Amino acid sequence: MTTHVQPVLDVAGDHVARMLARTEELLEEIASEHGAALGQHASSTLAAGGKRLRPVLVFVCAGAAESTELVRAGAAVELLHMATLVHDDVLDRAPMRRGRPTVFWSAGRDAATATGDFLFSRAFGQLAATGSAAAVRALSDASSSLARGELMQRDDAFATDVTEERYFVRCTLKTGKLFEAACRLGAVLGDPGEEAADALGRYGDRIGLAFQVFDDVLDLSGPPDQTGKSRGTDLLDGTATLPIIYAREVDPGLREERPSTTSAAEALCDRIAATGALERARERALEFVAQAKEILPPLQLADNQRQALTLVADGVVERYS
Repeated sequence: MTTHVQPVLDVAGDHVARMLARTEELLEEIASEHGAALGQHASSTLAAGGKRLRPVLVFVCAGAAESTELVRAGAAVELLHMATLVHDDVLDRAPMRRGRPTVFWSAGRDAATATGDFLFSRAFGQLAATGSAAAVRALSDASSSLARGELMQRDDAFATDVTEERYFVRCTLKTGKLFEAACRLGAVLGDPGEEAADALGRYGDRIGLAFQVFDDVLDLSGPPDQTGKSRGTDLLDGTATLPIIYAREVDPGLREERPSTTSAAEALCDRIAATGALERARERALEFVAQAKEILPPLQLADNQRQALTLVADGVVERYS
């Protein structure tokens, strides 16, 4: 558990920590269900999961509720999230993920594809067991959006004319929608009910956008010993992120740069930082955080629930600070 999630658990209530512990147990059980090889790959993927921020959002948005259905929902959003990361690693031919060798790198393309498919299928298996059509619909919508966002990112690879607006559409699809789904799942399966699902979903979407923008800043500036990857991975992949878009406005020559080595990418990171683009992107992330927090006051929330959601919002832009 990374440090910025712990304050959320401290204020959200003991039931949130209990459900998170039950989620970990369920994830381990799911990973071992279908043979040793697949179980090993699934377990290693889930062990690299880190924050478990999406399950935490499910439980916090559920209020004081504590149930097996919520634990299943928390596991489902984490399984879907990890499935997309495994498939991303296949597409990117990525050797490392959060400081660990990827399934693709250690076991090959076929094993990684099968692992991602397995995690994806088990996510919907868990939600189906809740008996909630609204819950299944929320995750299904997020899954479709993830696929659309990935295709959009592939289409934009190495393009030099990606706009800020197109970037935010892509981030909404690839990141915001899953955060939105986590919050919706908590609402429909917990105390707030479906009436509060739309508002909490909007909160999740804003949090997801802030998370992605700051993640893209960290790709260019984050310490490798904490991010688990070298700086400038997005540059090597040809992914135009918000700080890169901003930097190209100041330094048009960056449009022609296509680094092919880690050292060349790191040198470009320094050049991008010199334009002020990182600070500008951080400010944009903070705007999304502020928008998320503005959604909370009209909602009928307990004080500890409101405080926990505020801490989540602040925490997504305080990583490695």
